[in-house]
Amino acid sequence: MNQLDQLKQYTTVVADTGNFLQMARYAPRDATTNPSLILKAVQQTDYSHILEEAVKAHRGESMDSLVDQVLVRFGLEILKIVPGRVSTEVDARLSFDSAASMARAHHLVGLYERAGIARERVLIKLASTWEGIRAAAQLEREGIHCNLTLLFSFAQAVACGEAKVTLISPFVGRIYDWHKSRAGAQWDEAAMAGDNDPGVRSVRRIYDHYKHFGIRTEVMGASFRNVGQILALAGCDLLTISPELMAQLQAADAPVARALDPARARGLSLPEAHFDEPAFRYALNDDAMASDKLAEGIRLFAADAIRLEKLIEERRA
Repeated sequence: MNQLDQLKQYTTVVADTGNFLQMARYAPRDATTNPSLILKAVQQTDYSHILEEAVKAHRGESMDSLVDQVLVRFGLEILKIVPGRVSTEVDARLSFDSAASMARAHHLVGLYERAGIARERVLIKLASTWEGIRAAAQLEREGIHCNLTLLFSFAQAVACGEAKVTLISPFVGRIYDWHKSRAGAQWDEAAMAGDNDPGVRSVRRIYDHYKHFGIRTEVMGASFRNVGQILALAGCDLLTISPELMAQLQAADAPVARALDPARARGLSLPEAHFDEPAFRYALNDDAMASDKLAEGIRLFAADAIRLEKLIEERRA
């Protein structure tokens, strides 16, 4: 078997793309999107009609509603291809407003349900801020399942587990980027690869904690920079992978060994961890990488959301 098929023996493979025409060849179970991926897709000829149709059908609605219509239309096309779930993201500009995040999540789920999609097939993506986690906790109690994104720290992961969210997406590649940038000329790529990769180590710690303490929240490694990071996390609950990296895995046939194992994690000796709001905020502030990358990620997603709105406004005008 090729490496992609071998990986699927241990891990649920998720497509990280808005390019639903491309994802079909890799047969992922689920798919994730974000504002950056959707913005990229709607500027391509194959997908521009989705934006045009959404604007034409809902021209008189608010900008927030129009954006959600575009996001959900992509989600509906994706769900024709994947047998599982699609993740659709709440506007990053609401990352510090629990009530507004919940309202936007309700609107997104409502659009899916009116299109005949059960809420079990939708994951609402929220930033892993304290406010985002609190919004997710309430949404989960209502039967709306959440994917907590922009997750860079152990404290964020523990808080998500305590909130009983369905899934978290720790960003392997962005953690790697931060450490590599900080190290500068001192960075040794070979020495920091595989199990020593800082992004891989972060996900392994979270995975071991969840499995050791019986936390049901799923761990989905995300934002990969190379195949080595993916293979070092074989056995993680889920891995969301770009089409480019899935193609590399599909083209290789070297053996893939399981790297993360719940039985091994249960046998570890690990301390319990808990973060109330003050402890969470301090821990996040004390982690320079996590606080830097969370803030940067929110800014970047917000900027792409604004660019998408401008495209919509041009079509509406």
